[in-house]
Amino acid sequence: MNQQDIAMKMISGMNNNAFSSKGMEGLIHLAAWMVLFCLPLFFTGNQTESVTWIAYLRFIIVPLFFMILFYFNYFYLVDRFIFTKQFVWFLLSNICVIVVLMYSVHFLMHILPAPVNRPGPPEREWHDVVRFFIGNTIIYMLVAALSVAIKMTGGWYRAESARKELQKNRSEAELQNLKSQLNPHFLFNTLNNIYSLIAISPGKAQESVHDLSRLLRYVLYDSSYPKVPLGKEIDFIYNYIELMRIRLPEKVEVTVNTAPLVKNETMIAPLLFIPLIENAFKHGVSNTYPSFISVEISQDEEYLNCLIRNGYFPKDNERDKSGSGIGLVNLRKRLELLYPNRAEFYCSHGDGVYSANLKIRLTD
Repeated sequence: MNQQDIAMKMISGMNNNAFSSKGMEGLIHLAAWMVLFCLPLFFTGNQTESVTWIAYLRFIIVPLFFMILFYFNYFYLVDRFIFTKQFVWFLLSNICVIVVLMYSVHFLMHILPAPVNRPGPPEREWHDVVRFFIGNTIIYMLVAALSVAIKMTGGWYRAESARKELQKNRSEAELQNLKSQLNPHFLFNTLNNIYSLIAISPGKAQESVHDLSRLLRYVLYDSSYPKVPLGKEIDFIYNYIELMRIRLPEKVEVTVNTAPLVKNETMIAPLLFIPLIENAFKHGVSNTYPSFISVEISQDEEYLNCLIRNGYFPKDNERDKSGSGIGLVNLRKRLELLYPNRAEFYCSHGDGVYSANLKIRLTD
């Protein structure tokens, strides 16, 4: 799949998510307004009182104008003034709209016929009228505030969903880039070892090329999956170490121990341990002094542990040609992406021994 196909897939997925969220939002709006407009039907008795068309029409005038104010804010005023931080204009616009709507409600209530067998409203004192209009103004302002809150919350939710989707795809792209760096890095180190073997033993070098082909089959095919069985990863480690043994001096002792509790069916990200093993062969082998490399992989109900210990014979980076030194750096980045807050990796050295410990919590 090329980059254009991946980009089109990302856009299509985001559009589908947006359509789904907007559809759900529309259903919620519809249900809320239906409940509000049907209130007279819920709170009237079947025998003592019935809802006439005139009474119902007079009732829905106020909810109807609430709806007008709500969606005028929702679709226009919030986008026009709130998102552009013109709060004074937003407030003035709402005041004008509320005044017009309240006058329209008052006008319609007077032109519509009064309900049958119901007395008209009593005469009110001026302070009662003022209190009535202030109370209604507050209600209209609350409707406008509710519209702003829902609009802002919906916008924040969509922006947050888009941000998480972009972050996820960016992380996947970065992880793929790290794996593309890891494969050439592994190949570079292995070919460099075979190159050094050609002058010493061409037959062993030829055998090593055959072994390398089996390793590359795993690197190129099996490691392309997000996770592989632990058993396959351990087999790869054994094959890689056997390939490295061919050129080791006789004074180097290499041991590999996988505890009986290791479960081969456990799924893990591929090629996590190989940078540590590469580093051990790079810095743990001496041609003049006795040296060792020890690989221990164990597992319990919650954690997978990899402990690698080796002699410490640091190489001169300017003279050493066994690799670019990006293996451990890439490993840390991969762990951050694959196992955030679930992986512990630290290195230490002292008394001529270098230790690298990788611990992964398998459960979320």
